[in-house]
Amino acid sequence: MTTFWLISCLILLSTAGFALGRHRALVSAGGQVRNLHSLPSYYGTNVALSISVPPLAVLSVWLLAQPLFIESHVAAMIPLEMIPENVNLSLVMSDVRRVSEGLDIAIYQGLMSAGEVEILDSEASDLRGRLGDLGIALGSDVRPEILDAARRYRTMSHDGRLMMTIVVGLFALVGFSRSYGQTDKDYRARNAVERGGMALLIVAASLAILTTIGIVYSMLFETINFFGLHNWRDFFFGTTWAPNFRGDSELSILPLLWGTLYISFIALLVAVPIGLFAAIYLSEYANTATRSFAKPLLEILAGIPTIVYGLFALLTIGPMLVRVFGRGDDGLLGVEWMTGATSVLTAGLVMGIMLIPFVSSLSDDIINAVPQSMRDGSLGLGATKSETVRQVVIPAALPGIVGAVLLAASRAIGETMIVVMGAGAIANFSGNPLESMTTITTRIVSQLTGDTDFASPETLVAFALGMALFVLTLGLNILALYIVRTYREQYD
Repeated sequence: MTTFWLISCLILLSTAGFALGRHRALVSAGGQVRNLHSLPSYYGTNVALSISVPPLAVLSVWLLAQPLFIESHVAAMIPLEMIPENVNLSLVMSDVRRVSEGLDIAIYQGLMSAGEVEILDSEASDLRGRLGDLGIALGSDVRPEILDAARRYRTMSHDGRLMMTIVVGLFALVGFSRSYGQTDKDYRARNAVERGGMALLIVAASLAILTTIGIVYSMLFETINFFGLHNWRDFFFGTTWAPNFRGDSELSILPLLWGTLYISFIALLVAVPIGLFAAIYLSEYANTATRSFAKPLLEILAGIPTIVYGLFALLTIGPMLVRVFGRGDDGLLGVEWMTGATSVLTAGLVMGIMLIPFVSSLSDDIINAVPQSMRDGSLGLGATKSETVRQVVIPAALPGIVGAVLLAASRAIGETMIVVMGAGAIANFSGNPLESMTTITTRIVSQLTGDTDFASPETLVAFALGMALFVLTLGLNILALYIVRTYREQYD
């Protein structure tokens, strides 16, 4: 709530600063805009940015750093001998946060006073039941050391919010004083605003890069921990995936990688031809009325939740394939190649349907971006419509089409729900598309679901699988970039 009010106040102050800065610039120029170095709006914008940007930057860093500082300080207060056996410190700290949140809610609703919280006895007051009435669920009774840690956590949080408000207010005041004092008819406000805009763009680009680095670093750190507990040769070159949380697990990525690539390959076999042909028709052959109706209808597929596609695979496509390839003499082919509704083919077909709008919509926009002069030149030389599309338009649009296919491939590799409901959960090597298999993403979810211990290889393997998935998609990006550059040089 404090953060919301701080941001609201900064917005109001920035609005007032814009008006004051603009007015001061006009007064210094005697009310004549032509006497100003920059337009009046630039002077106002400079003051508004000085009031808002530095405080918001400080607020963002504070909100990120404060929880880490408080948790490390409070965690050091909890005696190690008070932590139950087989319970992680992070789980204890989650209880501390929930109790602290519950105490805040109780005070806010008037059920407790701040003084009562300081003398509260966890056992005599049935604190677990009282917090449960407020919607704060705890797995066990609140122990005294947890209550003491929660009190400290709450106190430090409140003190931190107060200090944050003071620091952010000081930065806003200093920014206003500095920028307002600089406002004069000769001040180069436009240059300052443009430099500020460039700095914001650089920060936005840096955030995307730093986020990627942070994700890779977090996965890499846990992956190193995994290989410290599990043999890397078994992970990369083994042939069996058999996790066992009691120990002696066989954790090989190869069966999962095979299932991922196999299902994705079938999905692309469905999505790429249909999506590309649909894009060619809509961009080159369809009239305006047909295009305005068909393209939005096709793009509706992209908005359907993947869980719905999973249900479609489980209840419709799977049983349909069983009727064709299974049940012996009852099947349409008189064979029993498929024993259940879950299979590679089931997941691949449904995933391919899901990917059609990704390929068609992007390819359509890319084909439309090919200059009309190239089409006119081809037709003027005597080529037919189909020859122009095949030999001129498609090669010119090929770099973008490769990008569309890459997006579809990355989407297929990262899909989870369709695989869970359509392909099954069996990790094996097989070339039969009618058998059940599983993928890397499915196993990541499985290994991190439930009450897991992050010190075991059976849990840490999820991070190694995630790192492998990242390297796989990175390789696809590099290959696509090479193809795009090659063809772009040829057709530019």
